[in-house]
Amino acid sequence: MALKCGIVGLPNVGKSTLFNCVSSGKAQSANFPFCTIEPNIGSTNVPDKRLEVLEGLCNPKRVVPATVEIVDIAGLVKGASRGEGLGNQFLANIRETDAILHVLRCFDDQNIVHVDGSVDPVRDKEVIDCELQLKDLETVENRISKVQKQATTGGDKKAKILYDLLVRYKNALEQGKSCRTVKPENAEEEQLAKELYLLTNKPVMYVCNVDEASAKDGNEYVERVREATKDEDAEILIISAKIESDIAELESYEERQMFLEEMGLEESGVIRLIQSAYSLLNLRTYFTAGADECRAWTINVGDKAPKAAGVIHTDFEKGFIRAEVIKYNDFVELKSEAACRAAGKLGIEGKEYVVQDGDIMHFLFNV
Repeated sequence: MALKCGIVGLPNVGKSTLFNCVSSGKAQSANFPFCTIEPNIGSTNVPDKRLEVLEGLCNPKRVVPATVEIVDIAGLVKGASRGEGLGNQFLANIRETDAILHVLRCFDDQNIVHVDGSVDPVRDKEVIDCELQLKDLETVENRISKVQKQATTGGDKKAKILYDLLVRYKNALEQGKSCRTVKPENAEEEQLAKELYLLTNKPVMYVCNVDEASAKDGNEYVERVREATKDEDAEILIISAKIESDIAELESYEERQMFLEEMGLEESGVIRLIQSAYSLLNLRTYFTAGADECRAWTINVGDKAPKAAGVIHTDFEKGFIRAEVIKYNDFVELKSEAACRAAGKLGIEGKEYVVQDGDIMHFLFNV
């Protein structure tokens, strides 16, 4: 399963430049609003040094990393929830994503116009938040009107649970709070919440796009964003889209590393962005490793062995018998599956085994 992240923000904050850096796609990037009309979609590999190590040990015919799908959504503006600036189309594109990467302009540049005439990332954040909240409020009120009668007079238990959840969402939204501040009280509510596809219920990462000099430690704008989001369950990432754009132009790994060292950075912002997005959604990786293929597979935190097997093929989950599991560190130390088996480091796990990040797995099934 490839996770899907939507890059959002006001026009001219660096969304499309960032998209070009993290994606194999090429988004139009220019100094005027709505230069991006249709959503640009690209994909990129999830950087994982463990897969490189396994490749060196197994020398497989092919290596398949996990992937992330990135959607560059055109700049939202005030009034988007009412259709301003093609807002309805853009909001529909956000609805289809798993997480939101909210790009905030945290740099000064007189040559790049700001739609509101000045740089203020907290104000920009509030504009986008408000538009997403207004759209969610419209969605919630429509659902309430449809389910209220069933919930209050029809004796429909599921409708009553949904209605109570919708009312809590409505109260939060009317107070200017996002839906993610309302925590489901049980597994049934959690499932119903997912089925609503509310925009402000998605995990969010605030990506502070800074100037080159601020790429390492941030700046005053970033600190204002930190203060404004301190009570939110959200991540903040500092990145310079300009630096990332320069890195993307370099041909070799060595050139990119030299450039990063000159800038005082340990790794590129793109790598940190992808890894942080992966973590934001509580995703983990397990591996299959052998002479034919080394591959990274994406699962959710807490997934048990049959569900993890189902990521490879639904038949693996349906006919699951058991899983053979080697811990990554054991595999690296002993250098092969045969050596791990001989040393008693290969575990046999059943249906209740919770797959751990980095597990190297082989599934036995029968259908």
